[in-house]
Amino acid sequence: MSGRVLVTGATGFIGGRLAATLAGSGWEVRCLVRDRSGARAQALEREGFDLHEGDVLRPDTLQGAGHGADAAYYLIHSMGRGGPKDFAASERAAAAAFARMARTEGIERVIYLGGLGDRPQSEHLRSRHETALALRGSGPPLTYFRAGMVVGPQSESYRTLRYLVQRLPAMIAPAWLKNLTQPIAIDDTLNYLAQALMVDQSAGREIQIGGPDVLTYGEMLDRMADVLGLRRRPRIPVPLITPWLSSLWIGLVTPVDAGVARPLIEGLSLSTVVTDLSGMKLFEIEPINFDEALRRAVAEDPELAVR
Repeated sequence: MSGRVLVTGATGFIGGRLAATLAGSGWEVRCLVRDRSGARAQALEREGFDLHEGDVLRPDTLQGAGHGADAAYYLIHSMGRGGPKDFAASERAAAAAFARMARTEGIERVIYLGGLGDRPQSEHLRSRHETALALRGSGPPLTYFRAGMVVGPQSESYRTLRYLVQRLPAMIAPAWLKNLTQPIAIDDTLNYLAQALMVDQSAGREIQIGGPDVLTYGEMLDRMADVLGLRRRPRIPVPLITPWLSSLWIGLVTPVDAGVARPLIEGLSLSTVVTDLSGMKLFEIEPINFDEALRRAVAEDPELAVR
């Protein structure tokens, strides 16, 4: 099957890989970029992708972005990187503007990747769910994928895990280290996103996705140490430390910005596991386990390759 798709967030980790995956499967891919003169946008253009310069916060710039496209991927979220103070309202408005453009320009389906977790305490996860509601309310039928940690060489979650294990001989252990999560490999995430175009039953529904392993964050730290060939780091129980304080601490001991670390840590303040398998059963995909996902990420990690 082939046609034209519009991909937002293509200058990011997941969006960039998705654009390449779709192009490799025969789809004509147009990428929505805020600044076509930026280094990542220029790299996309050199790779042969059609670019549309536009900003979802400026709806007038979206005109024509969806012309001729059969489907669109919405992979935009702030992850705490600057922006307006009320980022949740801004993200809802951006999603609604994109959805209206998609409906007006004849796009038949929007596909979105959000987060797992019921009634999340995390403002970031709430915002991602509200983004899905805005897309659904103003646009074409929505395929709403929900995933926990995506394990890949440039994902912020993976990088945080690796930095913590590499840089600290011992770690504080707040209570959230015991909460369960269900990570999924980047390759499996991309397979679900890409195959949704050919699975008609996925239109207009929510689909929870995850790998076969349900782990605590503490267990994931141990698995990371094993894959890196390092000694498992002892943990010092400090149960009362808050996600906010944890994010500041991570910002001090790793290169991950505290503004990015905070939504990641807040997302661990509750269980983020698949509770409905019916969506995954629509796809002929067998996700790989966490250890293999880590091994692949480490093998592809550009920061490790230069050492």
